[in-house]
Amino acid sequence: MKVSKALHKIKHLIRFRRLQIAFAAFLALGFVLTAERANVRYQAYEARLEILESGAFAAGEQEARRPDSLLIYHNGNEVSAYIREEFSQVLDGMKISYDEADLAVSRELHPEHYDKISIALNDLSLLGDTIFDLLDWVRDGGSLLFLFPMDNNGSLQVVSGELGIRENSYEYTMVESLRFTSDIMLGGMDKEYRITDPFESSMTVILDEDCTVHMTAGGERALPLLWETGRGEGKIVVMNLGIIEKAYRGFYSAAYSLLGDSCLYPVINGSAFYLDDFPSPVPGGDSQYIQRDYGMDIATFYSNVWWPDVLSLAEDYGIRYTGVVIEDYSDLTEPPLVRYQDIYRFRYFGNQVLQNQGEIGFHGYNHMPLCLESFDYKGVYSYEKWPSVDAMLSSLTELNDFCASLFPDETFQVYVPPSNILSEEGRQMIGELFPQIRTIASIYFPGEFVYTQEFMVSEDGVIETPRIISGCMIDDYMEIAALSELNFHFINSHFQHPDDVLDPDRGAELGWETMFARLTEYVDWLYTAAPDIRNLTGSEMAAAVQRYYYVNPRVEHREEEMIITLDSFADEAWFFLRANDWEPGEVTGGSLTRLTGNLYLLQAEKQQVTIGKEGL
Repeated sequence: MKVSKALHKIKHLIRFRRLQIAFAAFLALGFVLTAERANVRYQAYEARLEILESGAFAAGEQEARRPDSLLIYHNGNEVSAYIREEFSQVLDGMKISYDEADLAVSRELHPEHYDKISIALNDLSLLGDTIFDLLDWVRDGGSLLFLFPMDNNGSLQVVSGELGIRENSYEYTMVESLRFTSDIMLGGMDKEYRITDPFESSMTVILDEDCTVHMTAGGERALPLLWETGRGEGKIVVMNLGIIEKAYRGFYSAAYSLLGDSCLYPVINGSAFYLDDFPSPVPGGDSQYIQRDYGMDIATFYSNVWWPDVLSLAEDYGIRYTGVVIEDYSDLTEPPLVRYQDIYRFRYFGNQVLQNQGEIGFHGYNHMPLCLESFDYKGVYSYEKWPSVDAMLSSLTELNDFCASLFPDETFQVYVPPSNILSEEGRQMIGELFPQIRTIASIYFPGEFVYTQEFMVSEDGVIETPRIISGCMIDDYMEIAALSELNFHFINSHFQHPDDVLDPDRGAELGWETMFARLTEYVDWLYTAAPDIRNLTGSEMAAAVQRYYYVNPRVEHREEEMIITLDSFADEAWFFLRANDWEPGEVTGGSLTRLTGNLYLLQAEKQQVTIGKEGL
């Protein structure tokens, strides 16, 4: 009996020891997982491209030269004035030096002073007999661009043959989609681009056989929308699209680049992907769409499905995310602001972003845009407003302290306004009182309340780096905009939110699998069209915009070479070169990469770059 009790006690002790060992192993595993989740020690990466002080871009002595480009318009004609306003943005973005001639003031144009002339008219009768002087100038070697479909009046009928038009109807055609018949634009071929809100925008024409057509309308008729034709020693280019706005700037830069024997203009060369509200507190509870497809709550889905998929996309294409932090989703706008305490997910997701050579930026202490009580949301939004500039400043200070405690080796230079809303007072506060923020990434296109941007450096030194497209469900308008900006600035700038998958308006009803497939389709298109584009973080994109904004190229053509001298050059600059009538040869001071057809990407490494000319 005693032996039996002893054996029972020994067995009990053995079982207890085993439980202790198992429990210890479980604790150890938990500790390892917690340490991995916290990921306290992450590797900090140096930026591949640094934001410089403005003094690094000091301009050299600029030789006074007459512009070789002229833009003709008529300020008394509403359509012409609008075309001129929009196209001048294209020329300014291309750093093209140009003169303007307002026909409302004078028809004396002196075309002999220019190599390239753009006509911002829909009514050629406004030119009068000057049109014949322009056609004579083309035959002598000039290049003429018609920017807009023209009224089929007597003036057009007289000269339509010179434009390559064999037949022209009085009716205009509704263009519902676009196709490319040449590789004039990166990413244009093998895809049909649908137009949002189409209308009767284009001349209904039949062209001569000697015209080179670059773009047509979709459908069996394939109405010509962009073509060129030679006349004597010169060239005429006609844009028959009838849509000229910010989302189409790249179409017009491509059309302009057809003029002359070549065209060189600076580009940004950068692809950035932003994760808004990431890291941030994870919404509690369930989503009907996530439960339907995955049978898990939101927090588990974010960790086990959404983030692994988004991260795998980065690994496949070399994307380096910029995650912009929301500390708390409270409505608090009155200091003192309460520190958020549940930091494990912040550390885990944030450090994963950093480990993949990404970047952490600011979105907000909470999701309340930096707007004072005087800001009028007109009942559209119910955001709480900040009582003072000091309160707004305290929100950024708290967010900075919070992020610094989590990621002590990082410098937080990127700010993304919540809902892309930023008041004048909030913008001024950032520039004057929070110099740590070097760049603001809001949005490219105008809209009610939003802080709309151009790619530029503001007077206070803050670099404006707008985002162009968003979400997983890239719609028709965003496809056009992405194509346009890839060919205008050589840029991609995209943002998404983790909670896109919760919102039916952003595709949630279709399910994450479909949403992710659509996003992957866009990313694959981008890197197939532009495999040479650089993957940048938000601050690196700002550095790229800074170099683009300041550089000013001066081009001299000699018989056997093209000499490019760069004013306000710091350490590098990037350019598109369209070589229409010759092949680039040896390059000194930089390197040249063929992108498609006769379009090249030039990296300038010195202040002066020389490109040999071949095939003349």
